Amino acid sequence: MAMPYDAAIVLGAAVNRDGSPGEALRRRVATGAALVGGGRARWLVLSGGAVRHPRAEAEVMRGLALAQGLAPECLILESAARNTLENARHCRAIVRARNWRRVVVVTDSHHLPRALYAFRRLGVAAEGAAPASRASGRWLLACAREAVAFLLYVPRVERARRALWD
Repeated sequence: MAMPYDAAIVLGAAVNRDGSPGEALRRRVATGAALVGGGRARWLVLSGGAVRHPRAEAEVMRGLALAQGLAPECLILESAARNTLENARHCRAIVRARNWRRVVVVTDSHHLPRALYAFRRLGVAAEGAAPASRASGRWLLACAREAVAFLLYVPRVERARRALWD
């Protein structure tokens, strides 16, 4: 049976002050690990640098993935990205170097449209997967924030896209 995805790419999220993973990071890694563990993807790319904590998000995610039983050899760490556009840019290089054709980007549902826009505009044939989430005031606020962020994000992504082909 062929795997539908060459890789699942998990986007980073906040690391707590003590270096432990935040809830979003836990949800995202669990979703990516389920894709690999369930035979839906061969590789798990963990993408996230040191943003608000000195330890890279990818390193924290690696610990979660290993604790969920994934083999270290199926994990690829991308620990330079500090935001979604950098996730897309750095992961694009990994996807191209490995000649992958299909990847699934894992992030929270409110963040997925913006993330997929960035990946696809930078030439990565990506689908999306999001952890199950429940509607709440916080979730609705995150959706509203993402709607505004998306509008502001388009010019940044387009500049990055042009830079790749100039």
